[in-house]
Amino acid sequence: MANQDASFGLRPVRYRNGSPWNGQARQYYVPATDNTAIFVGDCVVHVGDSNDNEIFGNPPGSLLEVTRATAGDTPGTGTFITGVVVGVVPVTGDSLVYRAASTERILLVCDDPDVIFEIQADGTVTADTMGLNAVLIDTNSGSTVTGRSGTELDTTSDVPAADASNQLLILGLAKKPNNDLASANPILEVMINAHTHLQPALGIA
Repeated sequence: MANQDASFGLRPVRYRNGSPWNGQARQYYVPATDNTAIFVGDCVVHVGDSNDNEIFGNPPGSLLEVTRATAGDTPGTGTFITGVVVGVVPVTGDSLVYRAASTERILLVCDDPDVIFEIQADGTVTADTMGLNAVLIDTNSGSTVTGRSGTELDTTSDVPAADASNQLLILGLAKKPNNDLASANPILEVMINAHTHLQPALGIA
């Protein structure tokens, strides 16, 4: 049976010790000067600043600033990952379910480097792919309706390899109903390899 091709970015499922993810997230800040939309499931990276003014009751300097992480394996700050967006703090009752470009917002980010995530592959993988490193690819745009990311794990333009500079470490096929390794777009379990909390980034050589 073919897998459903429906990207969602990354979503946390459990910790490395086997316990389920408990919903813990940390607040981060995105200024209105950031002109990139950010969706739930997108990866973000700390950019070395914080909020200059009070925002939604948070005093100046209390929220680290992040921007959307760049997909790819070029070493550098942009391709490192601080965490994954799991929510956007609402401003009003009709606030959007994602962070629209050029709007000041607070993001809820799962930034624990020991969290395991699920992500859809953009192509096919084999059993030999497990244990390798991989990078993100923005196959689809984020959805302004659901608020979900369009990011996937790259298996086509930059195939998984034993490369410690890559963004993700593939742990295996997610044990889910109708998730078939023999078909395209399987859902995989990964950990963030190029994590800003673990610099220098960990990975297999």
